Amino acid sequence: MSGATGAEEPEAFAELLRELKDRSGLSYGVLAKRLHMSTSTLHRYCNGTAVPVEYAPVERLARVCKATPQELVELHRRWILADAARGRRAERAGEASVESAGATQHADGTPHAGDGDTGEPVVIDPVGDDTPPRRSSWPHRRRTALIASVAVVAALGGVAYALRPMGLRAGDATAPTIIDTRAADSGREPSPTPSAVRTGSGPSPSVSGSPTGTAAAGSSGAGASRDAGQPAGRPSATGAPLAVATRPYVYEEPCSQHFLVDSEPAQVGPPASEQDAPRWAAAYGAVSSGEQRVALTVQGTGAETVVLNALHVRVLSKNAPLAWNDYAMGVGCGGGVGTKSFDIALDSGSPTVTVKNGQRAFPYKVSESDPEVFYVTAHTTAHDVRWDLTLDWSSGDRSGTVHIDNAGRPFRTSADVGRPGYDYPLGGSEWIERVGG
Repeated sequence: MSGATGAEEPEAFAELLRELKDRSGLSYGVLAKRLHMSTSTLHRYCNGTAVPVEYAPVERLARVCKATPQELVELHRRWILADAARGRRAERAGEASVESAGATQHADGTPHAGDGDTGEPVVIDPVGDDTPPRRSSWPHRRRTALIASVAVVAALGGVAYALRPMGLRAGDATAPTIIDTRAADSGREPSPTPSAVRTGSGPSPSVSGSPTGTAAAGSSGAGASRDAGQPAGRPSATGAPLAVATRPYVYEEPCSQHFLVDSEPAQVGPPASEQDAPRWAAAYGAVSSGEQRVALTVQGTGAETVVLNALHVRVLSKNAPLAWNDYAMGVGCGGGVGTKSFDIALDSGSPTVTVKNGQRAFPYKVSESDPEVFYVTAHTTAHDVRWDLTLDWSSGDRSGTVHIDNAGRPFRTSADVGRPGYDYPLGGSEWIERVGG
């Protein structure tokens, strides 16, 4: 795999897409059909003229082209940077619209509103003309107001798009969850001391029941508490210098994802793709069955380097497994390639975050231009477990802890041993009870 070049972010992303596509030996038409998209759309992605608004189709393309685990991580990193570059272009376009609107004058040289006038069109009475002064027409006023309104809407739209959290789009229930990066949460209930995975001989991170942080005197940020009335899940101006986007249900392959649902097959709709899994799970009150694979995309919010020191798991509750039905999200899959990841055995008395399939242990470094993607797999064979994660960070003389969960709720994984299982055959129209599964 060739590394990222000095080209613009969208071109670097498209370059890796082309490399995967060419290596697969598949034509654009065949590959587009397998991905359920148009050939022209796929071609725009590969030549850099368009960037997908979601990562899910990009990951499907990579897996069809048999990308390695390292290439999957690199592709995700490049997509994040290309998506951010698109946001910056939208911001510049919004600023240009405001400037062009502000510079507009009437064709006859009349100054526009904002030069000290009252905002009404100026009527000029020619010298020596005895004709009574004409009144400005209503259509002219309406046209002026319309131009100003369009300029304001374009500016606000561009700024709102540029300032959006990475990977989250308004109105999209399937987008990754942006995690609150504030270092303290005074309203969170204390929980058992988390375990962590880390390397090095430095001092152990400070841990407590709720995320905490420290900062130099006079510095607000890592030690700042949540502002009253500020909604959770939105990064605070005084928070940590990083953002974490979470995908709570990652399919290593469709067959690997199962859900437990407290409903009979006739009341459960067809299986969902990874992109639609959060919406499907919410609709049926589904819980991950046996194991849950989570993706964390960690990115700095500025040019400074942020050190990620350790990742902790916190078990919030552990009960008897759910007596629900097991539904598979896919059938007919072969053995997948084990992706580098972190592993959590939830049945352990004191669960820890361990490395798996060659994953490098902490610490890591991130910045705005150099994000990291971590895959975390939690599994249980004997309990119904609610759990979450915390991430210790430091940057210069600041340090803190970021709380990571599923859109304000704990992750939840329940054992599936002995539960009735159901599959949805390809081309089928109903769930079929699994035999010998």
